[in-house]
Amino acid sequence: MVKKKILEVFTGSNGLVSLAVVLLGFLVATLLIVLTGRNPAGMYQAILQVISGLSQGRHGEWIQNVRYIGEWLVSSIPLILCGFSMAFAARTGLFNIGAEGQYIAGLTAAQFTALYFPPIPVLHWVAAVLAAIAAGALWGGIVGFFKARFKVSEVVATIMMNYIALYSSRYLTMLIPGTNTFKTQNFPATARLSSPLLEALTNGSRLNYSLWLTIGAIVFYWVAMNKTRLGYSLRATGLNKEAARYGGISVNISITAAMAIAGAFAGLAGAAVSLGVFPSGRVLSVQDGYGFDGIAVALVGNSTAIGTTLAGLLFGMLKSAQPLMQARQIPKEITAIIMGLVVVFISLRAGVRILVEWQMKEKAKAREGVEQPPAPETHEAPDAAAAKSGRIEK
Repeated sequence: MVKKKILEVFTGSNGLVSLAVVLLGFLVATLLIVLTGRNPAGMYQAILQVISGLSQGRHGEWIQNVRYIGEWLVSSIPLILCGFSMAFAARTGLFNIGAEGQYIAGLTAAQFTALYFPPIPVLHWVAAVLAAIAAGALWGGIVGFFKARFKVSEVVATIMMNYIALYSSRYLTMLIPGTNTFKTQNFPATARLSSPLLEALTNGSRLNYSLWLTIGAIVFYWVAMNKTRLGYSLRATGLNKEAARYGGISVNISITAAMAIAGAFAGLAGAAVSLGVFPSGRVLSVQDGYGFDGIAVALVGNSTAIGTTLAGLLFGMLKSAQPLMQARQIPKEITAIIMGLVVVFISLRAGVRILVEWQMKEKAKAREGVEQPPAPETHEAPDAAAAKSGRIEK
């Protein structure tokens, strides 16, 4: 009975699984740090400094600097939004590995709008954000259309679209006057998402208006997926396409809409990074990696609004703590190891579930074989037996 309960917890879809694998990931990382001859306390001190702003001075006194909290949130915002991109598609039965390309499409659209839209206060950055959302939605919607209409694998299509987005962005951005191989000219102040209030509250961090946009995205995800007819259609399509079609749901529209909305989340992440973090547009030479990290965020968060948000904050915390760990003689690679271990342990859950289900089926078959009574013997006349077998000679 105890073994059964443990398996139910490990193979269930609740948050206990994610919490368990996160703790296990930190445990393994701690052991690795010990094996390298370093003090694992440095890792936890860096984490404490990121999430609380507290650090210990040279004389043992405690100093608080809320700037670390602001930078933690800045690092977490694109991870949460790209996690939503993966999670929203997953709830519809799709595997959106193209959040990186959708992120780049949104980033590129935001940069062009920032540089060429009239510098009207508020309206300027609003237009840039909307352009990023629309570009991301278009980039994801294209894949959704081909998946729905021609049964094209979304995995293959999104991988290809990632590279198309990267090199198209680089080519188009290089056409902007005043652009070198690294960056464009500076954005007008009206295009930036900078928030003097948030910067003052966090002691000069880069925290900006994208925080409120992300909170709005969290609310939208939860309401759209759980409280609307669209969300019901998407979830029904993800559970069983044929049953959804039988119930009057347009599966093709659901698939296209799911990929478009997923792309919109990633496009918003592109706007948050380009307009909130950097003063000018960037010429991308490699992918930033937020889209791929978003896959891990969605897996750890079970593709739910709250779970994905918490997973994004966790991964953002690890990224923010990386330089602080290095300052304490902790290898910077340890954060990537923790993130990788968490994803591996989460992935093992599916394997355990398959193994448990297989064992249950085998036990059920064995039980049926034991409980099934033998066929009763019949003593029939030869003519009757021959008649049943069709061998009566006339």
